[in-house]
Formats: sequence, C-alpha cells, structure tokens
Amino acid sequence: MISRRAFGKAVGAEAVAASLPAFPVAAAAGPAVASGLGPVRHVRTDLLDLAHHEVGPAGGDVVLLGNGRPCSPHVCAEVALAPARRGFRVLVPYLRGHGATSFSDATTMRSGRQAALGADLIAFLDALGAESSVFGGDDWGGRALDVAAVRWPRRCHALVSVNRYLIQNPDPDVLASSPDAPGTESAHWYFSFFLTERGRTALSRSRRDLAEVVWRRNSPQWRFTSADLDIAAAAMDNPDYGDVVIHNYRVRQGAAPGDPRYAGLEARLPTQPPVTVPAVTLDGLAGGSSPATDGTASANHFTGPRVHYRVPGTGHNLSQEKPRAFMAAVLEAVRL
Repeated sequence: MISRRAFGKAVGAEAVAASLPAFPVAAAAGPAVASGLGPVRHVRTDLLDLAHHEVGPAGGDVVLLGNGRPCSPHVCAEVALAPARRGFRVLVPYLRGHGATSFSDATTMRSGRQAALGADLIAFLDALGAESSVFGGDDWGGRALDVAAVRWPRRCHALVSVNRYLIQNPDPDVLASSPDAPGTESAHWYFSFFLTERGRTALSRSRRDLAEVVWRRNSPQWRFTSADLDIAAAAMDNPDYGDVVIHNYRVRQGAAPGDPRYAGLEARLPTQPPVTVPAVTLDGLAGGSSPATDGTASANHFTGPRVHYRVPGTGHNLSQEKPRAFMAAVLEAVRL
C-alpha cells in the first residue's frame, strides 16, 4: 500500500505556480513511439475484455494513467517510463470502444457516459488485484479517473487531472442555462455535430480526419506529426468506437438515455461531488478550446490538499504535447 503524506500548498490565487517543478527524469522515447509501452495485454472484467499496457515491476505500487479522445494510450509512453523506472507498476488501459478492448456480451449497451468509464477503471483495478493507485489523466481518461476518485476514494492515493475538475453535470436545465463563452462553444462544434446522424456517419468514415481538425483547433501550437495521427487512428479502429463516442456526446448533452446499470452511480455525479484525495491539477496556457485559469474557480471541487499548475505552450492534449510536464505532475503525486 502506498503511504500518503501532505504536499504542496492549498490552491489559491497566491499559490498557483507559473510552471511545474523540474523533476530529474531519464531520457525517454517520444510519445509517438509505440514500443515504449510494450505489448498489449488483456484482462477480463465484469463487462469487458480490457486491453492495456503495463510498464514496471509487477509488485510495485500502481500508477493508473488515462488518455483523452481522440488519442491513443501511447500518448502516455514517455509519462509511464519515469515512475516505472522508480519501481512503480504503471497501467495504461484502452477505454471501452478503443484499441483491442471489447465487450464480452453483444447485448451490453455501448454506453460512453462518464459513470461507465469510471466504473470500468475500478473493475480493471479489481481484475489486476490493485487495491490503491495514483490516478493521472486528461479528457476522457481524466474524467473517468475523476469519477473513480470521488466515488471510490479509497482506491485513489492521489489524482492528477488535466483541465481541472472534469465531472460533468448533464442536467438539461443546467445545460440550457449555462452556455460557455462563444469561443469555447465554437471550439466544441463536434459536440453538436455528433448529435446528428450526419455526425455519426462522418465519425464512421473520417475518424482520422476529424481527429486532426480537433487537435488543430484545441491545441493550435502543437506540432504533431502524421505518425501521431496514425497511432491515434489505430486506437479508433474498434467496432464499438462509433457507438461509444456518439453515446458519450449525446448523453452528456441530455440527448440520449444512459445505461440503467449505472443509474445509481450517475445520479450522484450531477452534484459534482468533491475530490477528497490529494490532487495535482494542470492547465495548458495555449489551449484553443477551454481557457486556462489560475485554479481558484474550481477550488470548491477539491477538499483535500491540491496544487494547480499552468503549463506554457500547450493546449488541450497536455499529456502528449508536453509529456514531461505531465510526467512531473505524476512524479509529484507518487511522492504523496
């Protein structure tokens, strides 16, 4: 079991750091190098044959990493190596609908709701016999880990969450009364696009091209390569990808019913319960969708110790754009 200690300063305007601390890390392959995570492994949960990568000694304390969409777990390749070299067992799963992860039963709803993604990760830890771990992720993976951290806090030693607190409130009245700023709404054009059958068709035909458009808009300073896109597209080559993704965007906007199996869990999430475990949160200062903050606006969502960092030169996909910054946050979390 990982031992916990206090860390850093509580978040506040005066406590926000301008950049991450410079932790010593060994040289590692770039995030586009697939071999950094080793072979794909499989484990059975209650609903899934869940594909994943594992780096580091099998007996080490666990770090669980979650990537965003439209990306691949290989964005975590460089991030995973640093804690692995320090004796941690680093787990990087493919979310439902991604890579070689598959459903065990053809009749199971291909739900993409946040409760389902969070429950999947706890089931994944159960299947591997991991009692507690450090969680770290962004976007879809980060939201799933936020859900797991608030609903199963004993399973989370500490949380690294990109773009602050990620649990959504899909209540239709709240959605109707609280639009984002016009620039943010326009950057999230695909949210509305995926409400239409035209959007579903585009997702089935042009996944790689859609990913490129999203990356360029959400991370305007990121100089990604064709190889980065190829790796992301490979993770989308899954028969359940379209159903899971479309359901995620529709249910989060109140336009589709959720899977009844998660009704009890999801009912607790619209209240946006606080993260009670120690947390490190990150904002990219060069995002094209959600503007960076100093962390104070989301402070009420963190009742445990928390520190917030703003990272220059990175947009929405921080773990791939600035992997060493994300690595540094994970290394800070494993020391808690």
